Formats: sequence, C-alpha cells, structure tokens
Amino acid sequence: MRALALFSGGLDSMLAIKLIADQGIEVIAIHIKTGFGGTKDITELMRERAEHAGARLEIVDVREEYIQKILFDPVYGYGKNFNPCIDCHGYMFKVARGLMKKFDASFLITGEVVGQRPMSQRADAIMQVTKLADDSDDKLIVRPMSAKLMEPTTPEIEGWIDREKLLGISGRSREEQMKLAERYGWEDYESPGGGCLLTEEHFSERLREFVAHDDLTVKEIDLLKFGRHFRLPDGAKLIVGRNREDNEGLQRIESEKYLPVKLPIAGPFSLLSRDATEEEKKLAAKIAITYARSSPKESYEVVIDEDEEISISPFASKKEAQRYFFNSKGQKATL
Repeated sequence: MRALALFSGGLDSMLAIKLIADQGIEVIAIHIKTGFGGTKDITELMRERAEHAGARLEIVDVREEYIQKILFDPVYGYGKNFNPCIDCHGYMFKVARGLMKKFDASFLITGEVVGQRPMSQRADAIMQVTKLADDSDDKLIVRPMSAKLMEPTTPEIEGWIDREKLLGISGRSREEQMKLAERYGWEDYESPGGGCLLTEEHFSERLREFVAHDDLTVKEIDLLKFGRHFRLPDGAKLIVGRNREDNEGLQRIESEKYLPVKLPIAGPFSLLSRDATEEEKKLAAKIAITYARSSPKESYEVVIDEDEEISISPFASKKEAQRYFFNSKGQKATL
C-alpha cells in the first residue's frame, strides 16, 4: 500500500512520514511549489530529509494556478498578512488527491498539528481544510501527529494503519517533536516557525504594493524576494540589490518587463521597469549609483539595458534616495 504525504521539509512533516512508513506503508513525499517558500532552492535538502523519514520526494509546480485560483480570492480570507492559509492547505490536499491515481496511492498524510498555527491548524480550520479538499465523506486524510485527538479516518477504520501507533499532539510547543527527532537521530531539520513568505509582513506589503500597479505572474514572484524596492514618480518600479545574494537573485530573473541597470564600479545590480520614462531612467541610475561605493562629487556612466548610458552623480545621502521607497498603500512616489 502507498500513501502520499504533503511535505514542507520541516520536522512535523518528516515525523508524520516516519510514523506511517514505520508501519510498512510506502510513502511518496509531495512538495507542492507555490512560489512563496523562500529565496533559496532547497530541493536537494528536502530530498535528503524525505529520505531520512522514509519517503522519496516529488515536486509539483502549481505556481501559475495558485496565483490564478487561490492567492487573490480565498474563500476563508487571509491571516494577519497576505496568507490565505486555510484555502492554501485545502488546495494542496486537492492537488494531492488528484495525484493519487497517478501514484496508485490509497490515502494522504500531513504533518499538521491541532492548535499549532493560529489560522490554519485550529480544530475548526482543519475541518474547513478537509471540506475544501473534498475529503469530508471519504476521510482519506490522516494527520498522524494529532490523530488520537480526531475522529478515526478510513485508513484507521479499515486497518490499513494502526491508530495506536499514531500520536495525540496539540498546541504550539515542539517539545514532543524534538524528543522524537532526537530518538530518530535527526539533527538537520527546519527550525520551528520557518516557511511561507506570505505570512511575513514586509513581503506582504511588497506584494500588495506591486499588484496595485501591475499584474503578478510567476516571474514576478521572485522579483519580490530580493533587494530594496522603489516606486518612481510615473509608476516605474526599481529594485536595487542589497548584497551578493540579492544581486545574484535579481540577475537570475528573466522578465521582459524589466531592464538591467549596471554600474561601472562595485555596487548593486538593479532592475527597472521597461516602460520607465526617460526621467525615471535618470532617477533610477541616480538611486542605483547612490548605493554603490560612489562619491557625490563624481559622475558615473550607468548602463541601462546594455546600451543606454546615463552620466549621473549620486545623491548626497541615501536618505534622499529613500524618498522613493515603495508605498504599501499603492501610492506613487512624488518628487
């Protein structure tokens, strides 16, 4: 028999897999890629963690569909920030259910713990997730970490798995999970609280500001993860790298909507809206060179889109450039 596990790469999902795999069930760890999981590619790390827990990893890319169907119109609304957690969890289960035939799986598992997260893992929220996942009648979703606190599922009733070998954990404490990890000899697992960028205030503000001016596509998700973000007077967006990771991240982005801004001296890599006006291009060059190792007394040749050179001096201080930081209410910057 085989089960599919929703897999985040964190400790709870690792433990949920272990509890089922130890009962002789083959488990495939399904990581559903929404695009909002972080700035680094941790595919190999997740693969290793899945294998430690007793499963093999499969990545399912749903970024385009997630933007279209879930992000901007959640049935159960948002959490504190831009996180449609209940709808997101329900959607992930629905995707996983759709994969059961492909992988010849009999049921689904998840590392959810009752009461651990304030929005998506309350007892009533879990029922809402189950409803969204179309699992209210079939009862094929098993939550091994909290199973003893919940009604028996079909796999338990039918004897596919032993309910007595499942757990009854609740609340936000990770003490019991940490003890289990120690027992299994696991030292490398995600720290509590890690995860979705949509739960972070700063990222959510960036997202709100962005969609007030433009349509979000898969390519623009990564754009929001890096750099300092500016909104110029006529609506153009400028992103200026803060460090090496930002510079490398911005350089990897391939979007026809943005032009590269390159400096003649050591400093940040930047991206500018392709439809920027000539005045905005000059301003973008001035802001970008301000964040380099530059002097207000010098003039520098800043290159936009490989062939357009702009001779410009930096602002006297970064504070002047910061007037153009994005406005989370979606308002344009002013001179």
